[in-house]
Amino acid sequence: MSKNKEHLFIEPWIETKGWETVDFSKIETPTYLISFEKLENNLKILNQVEKKTGARILMALKSFSMYSTFPLIKRYLSGSEASSVNEARLGYEKFGKEMHVFTPSYTDKNIIEYMKYSDHLVFNSFSQWNKFKKVVKASKKKISCGLRVNVEHSEVETSMYDPSSQDSHFGVTIANFEKDNIKGLDGLHFHNLCELNADALERTLKVFEEKFGEFLTQMKWVNFGGGHHITRNDYDVDLLCKIIIDFKKRYPKLIVYLEPGEAIALNAGVLVAEVIDIFKNNKNIAVLDVTATTHMPDVLEMPYLPTILGAEEAKEGNPHTYRLVGPSCLTGDVIGEYSFTKPLEIGQKLVFMNMAIYTMVKNHTFNGVNLPDIAIQKKDSSIEIVKQFGYEDFKGRLS
Repeated sequence: MSKNKEHLFIEPWIETKGWETVDFSKIETPTYLISFEKLENNLKILNQVEKKTGARILMALKSFSMYSTFPLIKRYLSGSEASSVNEARLGYEKFGKEMHVFTPSYTDKNIIEYMKYSDHLVFNSFSQWNKFKKVVKASKKKISCGLRVNVEHSEVETSMYDPSSQDSHFGVTIANFEKDNIKGLDGLHFHNLCELNADALERTLKVFEEKFGEFLTQMKWVNFGGGHHITRNDYDVDLLCKIIIDFKKRYPKLIVYLEPGEAIALNAGVLVAEVIDIFKNNKNIAVLDVTATTHMPDVLEMPYLPTILGAEEAKEGNPHTYRLVGPSCLTGDVIGEYSFTKPLEIGQKLVFMNMAIYTMVKNHTFNGVNLPDIAIQKKDSSIEIVKQFGYEDFKGRLS
């Protein structure tokens, strides 16, 4: 990840190729538009990693859960990964194949639901493992159990997104590892990456083996977690394959899993918006029909400046610079400041890049703002609306 002086993440891996030719003027806004072709191109890369290494790649539903695309995705990947009962059920019902679950909060109530939909359960602590191992063992369903470990090795710059940061609540550290309490566990899981390249995995895996390698001979599988930006234009896929192949040579009996989220739909979707109003208050302000707080919450939570097709980050002295804001009543509903080659016009369409991931799965209806339509651009370039939202979706969240 890179940061500018305002501590806004920027995304150097954003690709606009192919989107310039789409006629966005005919699209009703706001709309999430997913390119079937770009999504499949990502899946082909991931599938090649599976074929070359023998590893199994799972789709992390927390990043992308557009289930109308699951028939395509499951042709290329081995299964899905969930962190809630609802995600697990969605993966079970709409994806099929392997369903893995990790959560730090199994309860007496939800463990039954998790077991109903899952074939792999990863526990976050020995406390959770001790509490539920008898329940899982007594199940008529064959469920493979694993334990998440904390390698205490940081590759992520920002602690907010670093599962290995000091005092992290994810995974068991080696100092707290109960060596005599692993009977019944089939695998170990680690996850400490976020939007990183294969070299970060290489360094992490070295630490993982140094700390937990002695237990791997007693396991059936190991999960390298997520955060692998495999489909990014500068990602070293060859190094990733070498890392996995070399690891399997050292531990030939182990199944290797990876569970990337972003890599599945990276650069495969956009959010199409319309300029609703333009006025001036010290600077040019453009009101859009999309909002950071409900449609792109990561813009405020990370925070980061999303890429807009045909625009650039605000440049001093550019007369066509605008602060883009959303339609909600939240004062902080500011998407960012951008410079354009010519003045914006009311009714003009703006296209936000890389909006398939961590957008649809996180959006909400604060202030009664409607959710965007969801559409697919097919291989023949035609566009199909697959989902629209209305008042009942807003009302149904409350009572």
